[in-house]
This record gives sequence, C-alpha cells and structure tokens, in this order.
Amino acid sequence: MRAGKSVTERPLLFLDMDGPLIPFGSSSGHLQTAAVDSSTSPGQGNPLLKRLDPGLGARLMALGCHLVWATTWMEEANETVSPRIGLPRLPVVEWPDFRADEGPRGLHWKTRHLVEWADGRPFLWVDDEISAMDRLWVDASHPGPSLLHRVDPTKGLMNADFSTLTGWLCAAAPR
Repeated sequence: MRAGKSVTERPLLFLDMDGPLIPFGSSSGHLQTAAVDSSTSPGQGNPLLKRLDPGLGARLMALGCHLVWATTWMEEANETVSPRIGLPRLPVVEWPDFRADEGPRGLHWKTRHLVEWADGRPFLWVDDEISAMDRLWVDASHPGPSLLHRVDPTKGLMNADFSTLTGWLCAAAPR
C-alpha cells in the first residue's frame, strides 16, 4: 500500500461506456454496432443511446463508490450519458498516448493507466474487454484490493453484475 492511501477510502469504480452501459445486443442475439459519422462526437446521432437504462445511475450511485468515467467517450460521457441515466458530472480518465505493443501480449491498453490512476486505492473496473492477462497484471502491479469485472457487451450491466460488485464491495471495502 502506498503512503497516504487507505483501504478505508471509498473504492473507485472505473466505468466503460460501450458494452457495459450501452449494450450492443439485438433482440436476435447478434452483436450490433452503430454506424456513427466519425466527424461528430460519440453522443451526437448515436442510435444506441436509446439503449441506456435510465435507472443505471441510481444503482451505480447506491454502490457507494467514487465513480469515474474510463471510456474513450471522455468528457462526452458527462455531456451525453450522465444526464440520461441520472449521474452527476464524474471525473474522467484522460488517456495518454499509448503504444499497442507496450506491456505483455493480451494486456488491455487501459489497464496500466487505470492502475496508475487508482494510485493504490481499492478499485473496481467495469468493462466488456477485460481479459485474464489484465487480471494477472493488476494482481501483480496494484497494492490494493481490486475487481476487474467483465460485462457481456450484448446485455450490458445486469442484476447479476450488480450482485457481483456489491459482494466484492462488502468483502473488500466494508463501509
């Protein structure tokens, strides 16, 4: 544990957008993506925004974590998504320039930066692209408790996911 950090601090919850909050599944069960004009911001003209569950914000807030956007939507998450699901403005992880060949094969490009951002604090990371390599790397590199929770991108955050998050919070970071 790094100096000045405490497991009694509220855990961080890093939130990805596409997949966990905006599911890509269709009623046919096939993965579906949106064709969005790349000259616009992610929220403008995105037909998948209608898939946002307006109750997600309250459920996420009820977890008692310090919520942080960990998405390529960056500040657009606060402008477009937060109001639709009832979240306040959240801090946003600013992604540094990265090289895909940095780190071990299979390590997600977000992983190292999220561990640095957490700076020893307990954290949860909710994303649809988490792998076993990410879990191994975080276990070896992060001194505090962590949960890397992969969400099915065709379904988004479901009751079972919230049960997993709540269970981890009760065990790793009791209030």
